[in-house]
Amino acid sequence: MTAAPGSGPGPVGIDGLLERVRSGLDRVEAGDAFALAAAGEALLVDIRYAELRERDGLIPGALVVERNELEWRLDPWGSHRAPEATGHDLRVVVVCNEGYASSLAAVSLRQLGLHRATDLVGGFQAWRSAGLPVSGGAGSPS
Repeated sequence: MTAAPGSGPGPVGIDGLLERVRSGLDRVEAGDAFALAAAGEALLVDIRYAELRERDGLIPGALVVERNELEWRLDPWGSHRAPEATGHDLRVVVVCNEGYASSLAAVSLRQLGLHRATDLVGGFQAWRSAGLPVSGGAGSPS
């Protein structure tokens, strides 16, 4: 007999996994992420792939790191770290397109010791819907 997803050891399914990892994150809403970044209290990290960034635009000031490079670029001890990866106390807010992959990415950063890593509820789409600054994108004037 197989246990229900998320009910104990064994497979949990993606919904169960997201529920589990999010319970340990202090996820932030778009307006709060904007305020934290503007005050220099958090680094926004955009992990969306290039096609989405080109189509929808960028969050001004966010560090763009494709998901497959995230841990290498944000590890403060890593040989391939970004200059912004200044220490394990860095508050990182990971941004994906809709706020799903970013939760998993934030937990991965926490496993590296970035204990203040979290993600943006609703991702880039929530940021844009909140009317927060976006630069570029296919719909932008040239």
